[in-house]
Amino acid sequence: MGKITFEEFVCVMSYSVPKYDSGGNESSCIEIEFDVDGCSEYQECWMGKMVDRNNEKKYVYWFGLVPDGSQAYDFDTFEQFANAKVFHGKSIKEIWGSISVASLCGGLIHETLPFYLEQS
Repeated sequence: MGKITFEEFVCVMSYSVPKYDSGGNESSCIEIEFDVDGCSEYQECWMGKMVDRNNEKKYVYWFGLVPDGSQAYDFDTFEQFANAKVFHGKSIKEIWGSISVASLCGGLIHETLPFYLEQS
């Protein structure tokens, strides 16, 4: 687990995700596994960004907060995503200080974050 600033998070989420990954596989995306500190409900949560399946020129920003899928949300813009009150009436922006990142695109945060920061 690690902490990153909200500004670093914005850099990661502003990265241009290709429709295809380097292996030619469809639907490359950014995936972040995270916990909300001190909240037993929001452990092993996911959020990310991917190319919209219906429109290659758009992105979908998403949350998957609980394993049963009952708290899964999609948004058309980063602004909507960052300000959505999906955490008991608060947004990710409001609770960012309580977010601990477990992984970024399958890698350890301290290993993968520099790639995204160099791209911005």
